[in-house]
Amino acid sequence: MADKTLVCTDCGKEFVFTEGEQAFYKEKGFENEPKRCPECRKAKKAQKRQDNFRR
Repeated sequence: MADKTLVCTDCGKEFVFTEGEQAFYKEKGFENEPKRCPECRKAKKAQKRQDNFRR
């Protein structure tokens, strides 16, 4: 496995999906590659937490 350069669907920025991350995804049984860069994933998680907190 080699590092892959992917494009974030939210911000359009390129990010690297490292060999280590790929191995982790495979180990966990995830079949899809990430669609968001680490910054957008973090923002999405924070937004979800905020939405759940308001309920």
